Amino acid sequence: MAKLFFRYAAMNAGKSTALLQVAHNYEERGHRVRIFTSQVDDRYGRGFVTSRLGPQRAAELFGAETDFLAENAAQPGVACLLVDEAQFLAKAQVWALHELAHVHNVPVICYGLRTDFRGELFSGSAALLALADEMDEMKTICDCGRKATMNARLDAENRRITEGAQVEIGGNARYRAVCGRCFRLTA
Repeated sequence: MAKLFFRYAAMNAGKSTALLQVAHNYEERGHRVRIFTSQVDDRYGRGFVTSRLGPQRAAELFGAETDFLAENAAQPGVACLLVDEAQFLAKAQVWALHELAHVHNVPVICYGLRTDFRGELFSGSAALLALADEMDEMKTICDCGRKATMNARLDAENRRITEGAQVEIGGNARYRAVCGRCFRLTA
């Protein structure tokens, strides 16, 4: 029986790298995968899953209108569906991915952030935390050496920002993975 997986972490923990490795493993054994990433994320161009280590791969884009059940029906024979930037999924889309796993027997592995720069859940992450059959926290470290569990948004002077829109795309210059202590002390 297929499952819905949620692999989450703070930024810069290797989520995209892990997704690319899973795709490679399936394909090396002759299986077909579909890879989706959010149309919101344009850090490395639209339509790519890119690891900070360098590997990059074209991916299909999902947005608020994407119907994963229709996507699956249009392309049968997929061994696994992989979703990067899963925090940007809508609640209804997570329910559809859950149905893909449990009714259509397609394993779905989602990779994303758990919380935003304020420490609040993204809607996609909240739904995945509620519905995923298996959840794995991927680890990275804070500058202080502790396990990073939070994402801090930074201004041009490297100071933590605590207000603003939930979604603002940026990489290492804009965000830093931090532990709970550093998250609290740099506010």
